[in-house]
Amino acid sequence: MADEVELAADQHVRYIVTVEKVKSETTLPFPPRVPLTPLQLPTPPLVPAQKKDSFESLVMEHIRLNGAYWGLTTLDLLHKLHAVDAAEVVDWIMSCYHPESGGFGGNVGHDPHVLYTLSAVQVLCLFDRLDVLDVDKVADYVAGLQNKDGSFSGDIWGEVDTRFSYIALCTLSLLHRLHKIDVQKAVDFVVSCKNLDGGFGAMPGGESHAGQIFCCVGALAITGSLHHIDRDLLGWWLCERQCKDGGLNGRPEKLADVCYSWWVLSSLVMIDRVHWIDKEKLTKFILNCQDKENGGISDRPDNAVDIYHTYFGIAGLSLMEYPGVKPLDPAYALPLHVVNRIFLKK
Repeated sequence: MADEVELAADQHVRYIVTVEKVKSETTLPFPPRVPLTPLQLPTPPLVPAQKKDSFESLVMEHIRLNGAYWGLTTLDLLHKLHAVDAAEVVDWIMSCYHPESGGFGGNVGHDPHVLYTLSAVQVLCLFDRLDVLDVDKVADYVAGLQNKDGSFSGDIWGEVDTRFSYIALCTLSLLHRLHKIDVQKAVDFVVSCKNLDGGFGAMPGGESHAGQIFCCVGALAITGSLHHIDRDLLGWWLCERQCKDGGLNGRPEKLADVCYSWWVLSSLVMIDRVHWIDKEKLTKFILNCQDKENGGISDRPDNAVDIYHTYFGIAGLSLMEYPGVKPLDPAYALPLHVVNRIFLKK
């Protein structure tokens, strides 16, 4: 179709490289390493750079390491990871490390948590720089958060959630350290969170939600335990998340949101039921959420863009094999070539 919307890849690259600030108003978290094309030029940016005291900067302060993972993975999916200075990124990642515990905080000086620890490991995987880690120290930090029932706490304060089960299993698997935990108990806890509708919640008896379903399906995929899932029942629940506008929602009666292009699709891919949704309609929904001039993707058409939805929009397109976007592993949420490098070279 002549009026078909296309992926504004160059604009998204420019948006990612310019939109975030870390140490000062002039310091980029992803410093350009190579000469950029006009569409990628960091200065003057078409998207105003965020100042340290801006609303956007403040609300991202505690999850900046997650933001680095979202942005850098998007760059890799778009074949542009070389546009940043890898050494500077790795140095900043390690500045968020707590050597006394082995965990990572969401930003420099922030307390460690498994959520940020996984993002740190994933970014280091992107650059093939796991060598900078004391791998056993990091693995011991994660393993030490496993509880007697097999669940995992997010940090020393003890909150339990199936998100943390996935995060722990994913981190330890990427580090080749799954043997440090009781994997069977971890699987048993995840399975205990399965509901009658085929979905999974944050805790036993918790409401099924697409985000939690990804975490549980991903955890079971990583541990070779997908046989615990009723694929048709869960596949039905997931494909019912597609709305009339083509987008996907996280649970019944909610609006579509670009981020569920990842949470729902990845689960459908892992259980081999992705063909049950209308990929063409979903693709159009994602592309219609782009800021085609300044870059970035929003949760819904005409809303403000952010790096979170930019990543998950591109990730959804990757799972649907959109031209020009690298394939993404549905369980590890990393480019497939990165996952293959990690597990096939050892």
